Amino acid sequence: MFDALSDKFHDVFRKLRGQAVISESNVTEALKDIRLALLEADVNYDVAKEFVESVKAEALGQSVLKSVTPGQQIIKIVNDKLTELMGHSVSKFDLSGSPSVILLVGLHGSGKTTTAAKLALYLKKNGRKVMLAAGDIYRPAAIDQLEILGKEISVPVFADRLMPRVDMIAGEAKNKAKLEGFDTLIIDTAGRFQIDEEMVQELISVSHAVLPNEIIFVSDSALGQEAVSVSQSFHNALGLTGIILTKLDGDARGGAALSIKKVTSCPIKMIGVGEKLEDLEVFHPDRMASRILGMGDVVSLVEKAAEEIDAEETEKLQRKLKANQFDLNDLLGQMKQMKKLGGMEKILGMFPGGKALSSGNVDFKEFAKVEAMICSMTPKERENPDIIDFSRRKRIARGSAATLEKVNGLLNQFAMMKKVMKKPGILGNAMSAMGGGGMMGGMPQMPRMGGFGGGQRGSNFTKPKEKRKKRR
Repeated sequence: MFDALSDKFHDVFRKLRGQAVISESNVTEALKDIRLALLEADVNYDVAKEFVESVKAEALGQSVLKSVTPGQQIIKIVNDKLTELMGHSVSKFDLSGSPSVILLVGLHGSGKTTTAAKLALYLKKNGRKVMLAAGDIYRPAAIDQLEILGKEISVPVFADRLMPRVDMIAGEAKNKAKLEGFDTLIIDTAGRFQIDEEMVQELISVSHAVLPNEIIFVSDSALGQEAVSVSQSFHNALGLTGIILTKLDGDARGGAALSIKKVTSCPIKMIGVGEKLEDLEVFHPDRMASRILGMGDVVSLVEKAAEEIDAEETEKLQRKLKANQFDLNDLLGQMKQMKKLGGMEKILGMFPGGKALSSGNVDFKEFAKVEAMICSMTPKERENPDIIDFSRRKRIARGSAATLEKVNGLLNQFAMMKKVMKKPGILGNAMSAMGGGGMMGGMPQMPRMGGFGGGQRGSNFTKPKEKRKKRR
């Protein structure tokens, strides 16, 4: 989401690093570029202005101007101020009481119903016993949708299609949750295309009926400036306790994430980063600031790896590596584990400087092509690629919609990788790389996916006649 803003910050900092001496004039020039970048990202005008002024006040201090690395000092100041702008620290949910009630509000199309299910799954994974309540009585499909999502994550949904008022539904849902021993109740509510008095009064009545621990505004991050003004209106009427930003995996410019905390004083608690029900993350202001400035977010990557990657499979793979028995089944397994983490492009983006690499010569579509080629092989072929002769290669190429050269490239590079793995010291390096989660990035040659695509001149399997000659 922050790609354009990150690129602008990168250009500004590159200029500063190139300066032999940092002076008030080049700092001022850099801050003009930063202010423009923020405004283009749809950050609130007053927020952008205040941000730049606070950075300037520190950046022109004597400790920075006389520093050995003034460019790096200014980057640190911008990072600290961005973190402060978005909330300094993680904001946790108030889950006191039995049950604790979380009321979700927002405009139509912001993703409230899906977010309700995502939040339920997140809390369930963290040991909470959760019930969902369908409070959108104006859109029957919303009730059906929540019931389907609830079934998918094994969380019960309270719904009453005959009850005419949302506050009555919410009250009944809270009573049922209490009687049946649920410690958390999440209430989905109807959205509108715009805020109106009727909507606000309805939500106020729901709030009075259940006395929620949290009133969370669910906002589509693509709204930009509008998200800020709408959330402020909701906050004035209901007293919001937090915000969940959805669709941060899209092409929104990011202004809402950078403005909404400052304008409303309400913390961003979580962010939606994908369409899957698992794609809801705790919002870490410091980590988001690091991502925006191109410094990566290795901590989040490690946490996600610990959650998603199968430790037993990783140990099995380590044993196979030690015995030099790594085969194409294992490579396929590693690629699938990478997909669980969001794919190679997302993984690279979470490393310092990884964004520059991910936007370079790496063609991430090649990963899907490689997976298709491996899936077109028989189990026996994956276990022992040496048996794959010319006719088998042609069949694999047809089955994966790849060229023969692509298949040759994959097999030749895999064979090369296995040879490299036999060399002293290489295995130890690979094993240490896998210790953090078993991703195939620790294996020699494999990240350079472009090597699979060009084929290999001199391959013994390009022409059957050449193969027969060599046998003679």
